[in-house]
Amino acid sequence: MQMMTRNVLLDMELEDDDDEDGDIGHVPASRMPFLAPQTLLPSSLVLENFEQTIVPSFGSLESQQDFRTPEFEEFNGQPDSLFFNDGQRRIDFVLVYDESSRKETNKKKGLNEKQRRKRQAYESNLICHGLQLEATRSALDDKLVFVKVHAPWEVLCTYAEVMHIKLPLKPSDLKARSSAFGRLNWFTKFLRVDESLIKPEQEFFTAPFEKRRMNDFYILDKDSFFNPATRSRIVYFILSRVKYQVMNNVNKFGINRLVSSGIYKAAFPLHDSKFGSPSEDPSCPNERYLLYREWAHPRSIYKKQPLDLIRKYYGEKIGIYFAWLGYYTQMLLLAAVVGVACFLYGYLNQDNCTWSKEVCDPDIGGQILMCPQCDRHCPFWKLNITCESSKKLCIFDSFGTLIFAVFMGVWVTLFLEFWKRRQAELEYEWDTVELQQEEQARPEYEAQCNHVVINEITQEEERIPFTACGKCIRITLCASAVFFWILLIIASVIGIIVYRLSVFIVFSTNLPKNPSGTDPIQKYLTPQMATSITASIISFIIIMILNTIYEKVAIMITNFELPRTQTDYENSLTMKMFLFQFVNYYSSCFYIAFFKGKFVGYPGDPVYWLGKYRNEECDPGGCLLELTTQLTIIMGGKAIWNNIQEVLLPWIMNLIGRFQRVSGSERTTPRWEQDYHLQPMGKLGLFYEYLEMIIQFGFVTLFVASFPLAPLLALVNNILEIRVDAWKLTTQFRRMVPEKAQDIGAWQPIMQGIAILAVVTNAMIIAFTSDMIPRLVYYWSFSIPPYGDHADYTMEGYINNTLSIFNITDFKNTDKENPYIGLGNYTLCRYRDFRNPPGHPQEYKHNIYYWHVIAAKLAFVIVMEHIIYSVKFFISYAIPDVSKSTKSKIKREKYLTQKLLHESHLKDLTKTLGVIAERVGEAVENSLRPKSE
Repeated sequence: MQMMTRNVLLDMELEDDDDEDGDIGHVPASRMPFLAPQTLLPSSLVLENFEQTIVPSFGSLESQQDFRTPEFEEFNGQPDSLFFNDGQRRIDFVLVYDESSRKETNKKKGLNEKQRRKRQAYESNLICHGLQLEATRSALDDKLVFVKVHAPWEVLCTYAEVMHIKLPLKPSDLKARSSAFGRLNWFTKFLRVDESLIKPEQEFFTAPFEKRRMNDFYILDKDSFFNPATRSRIVYFILSRVKYQVMNNVNKFGINRLVSSGIYKAAFPLHDSKFGSPSEDPSCPNERYLLYREWAHPRSIYKKQPLDLIRKYYGEKIGIYFAWLGYYTQMLLLAAVVGVACFLYGYLNQDNCTWSKEVCDPDIGGQILMCPQCDRHCPFWKLNITCESSKKLCIFDSFGTLIFAVFMGVWVTLFLEFWKRRQAELEYEWDTVELQQEEQARPEYEAQCNHVVINEITQEEERIPFTACGKCIRITLCASAVFFWILLIIASVIGIIVYRLSVFIVFSTNLPKNPSGTDPIQKYLTPQMATSITASIISFIIIMILNTIYEKVAIMITNFELPRTQTDYENSLTMKMFLFQFVNYYSSCFYIAFFKGKFVGYPGDPVYWLGKYRNEECDPGGCLLELTTQLTIIMGGKAIWNNIQEVLLPWIMNLIGRFQRVSGSERTTPRWEQDYHLQPMGKLGLFYEYLEMIIQFGFVTLFVASFPLAPLLALVNNILEIRVDAWKLTTQFRRMVPEKAQDIGAWQPIMQGIAILAVVTNAMIIAFTSDMIPRLVYYWSFSIPPYGDHADYTMEGYINNTLSIFNITDFKNTDKENPYIGLGNYTLCRYRDFRNPPGHPQEYKHNIYYWHVIAAKLAFVIVMEHIIYSVKFFISYAIPDVSKSTKSKIKREKYLTQKLLHESHLKDLTKTLGVIAERVGEAVENSLRPKSE
């Protein structure tokens, strides 16, 4: 045995120093905490350094040449079996590796030999940490080996205490939360899942597990005390911290690095059955089948989600995501109803839109000659060309838009406040109230802890990965990298603007100029519309390309930053990704809403971009319709792309894999092999789901004043998204490692920030992008009602009032001629602005109407913001984050838990003192007896 150990160590010392598998940072072996509990194995096996744990006395799986030994057997059980071949030990995790072929080059053989040694050492250390392993060859590919991992009772108990896992003490005596729709129970029954299939979970009082108080916990059966999700969490915790190599007094460890370097091909917990039919094995549960039937199947699209079963099967982290997504979708129903009502109001009243009638009137709009919108190549044009767009604009630019914008400012506050209450209820029900104090450091962080400092609170030594100076340097480098990529996005937006300016000239020159034709292109495809649509499509393509690249960059930056816990890691990555996505997705919308057409000068003195390109102008009706077009293309394109990427691709990959395997083999292949051929979810799979929904949340709230149908589109998308995500998780992906989560993390403050910004953006869209304020100013100040008893204000003449006059002879290019053949020789043209006419003492300067409009816009923004912010503050104050009943439940559970544990401890102490008192009494009695006796 000593010779074997010495040979393995000698082989490892001869390996190259290059870290070909891309391992995480290193830590000296003397500083690496030994994580295995000493009570699990005999003292001779609980060793302090890697040299003694490389090859334990019973060897590793690969060291056994006979694959038919009890540790390495062929599968001969039920296809859905979740147990070792003995039918007793449950499979808690599966590791998969590929045995190299004997016919290979020397170079490849050497690389595979290195990987084999690391795998050998890793499995040996797993055994030293108390885990039990069993290997089985693949039934379809004899090169694949499946290593099944089982955690015995002692291992589970020890690590449950290390991880501070809360487990049941006694059944709860608190009443279940009553439904707000109790009187409508007959109706809501059709929306609930079938309780005969998915029975409600029994509630327990819980406490962090302690081995010395094991008798206090509610243990009816050791096999069911730790559910499969908890068992997988514990085993994954061990797998992530067991080392597999030491070189130059440096440890390398963790299953994640072994998988990423190709030493193992996969590592995953098992699904419990087929999703399409109940399991034929009586010892196998049917939770996956129940989730598919009552949650993921299309026929269950109208039903509520079985959140307790989702949490039990996939863990709290996935459970809280679907709880949030479901609550967000429910709240969207109210916003969608109001948005559709506002849309219908605008649609039904578009025929009463006076200014649109004037644009389309041949005697008004048909007689107004508009100035060219670019130099030399653009023609003069008649205002009635924009008739169709002005009609559509009447639908969105109406009084209902203002009402809807105010409503959405209040709605988003109600949604966030009520979600906090619902989240607090889930924290109590799912035992995550004090999760932050229980969270462990990431293995990647622990591996870099090389610096010793004194903790200010405990005054004890602790290890950190870098000094304060090193931390400042890392933060500076990370911030610089993020800032560089944001500048790159801004550069792409500028490129799209330049494209708009240059291509507008081409469309203005080549598109038909006769608006009276019967060809639909002549009626709808104006130069402005063609430029807007093509620019939106190109912008969407650039957004997708930059998004794909930056995802990898953001992960690299966050890894370099080295957050301590998994929550810190995800929060840091979340802020980086959202900041990038915010600029990436919304920059073009901000440009159209607040910059396009705002700084154009006038025909005689236009403003130029980069000294070359004339600034782009809005349509005479404003840029609101173009903003609506941009939102529709980005939201629709993003939804289609995400469905292709998230659903279609995994389905195609699994379909190809099934065709490559033997037909009908799934009936005979074991559960672990069926799961291996599913697609891996990835550690950040849920992160991208959140990101997708938060970006949608931004579109629904930030620019909803320009598109009241956005909540409806989001509602339809989310109803499908819930079921598609459920179908994807249940049928197409391997089971994820269950993780704890207290809340939705950094996404909560991000949504709060979006809610605050949404009030400003919607107020500014109504004031500066739509034409509502100029119309109101004209209606109340500049329109002159006729005299008489029934005098009334009117909008007649509004279009003529908002178009200024320009003398063609004042063009800077004196050789400019009218290229629009057939319109005759004109000396004057009109343009959208409020300026004095030619011949005025202050010609081409802004007139009094302009300053009235600016003052009205600023006053509107200030008043609207203050009103909505006041209402938001009142709502936030009036609705507590945690309901009174939930606070009472939390306090009562703490009281009963402390009382139970205290009484148990007091009984033990009383019993011990009684025994001691009895023995002392006997000793005293014996000492008082006469010696003669």
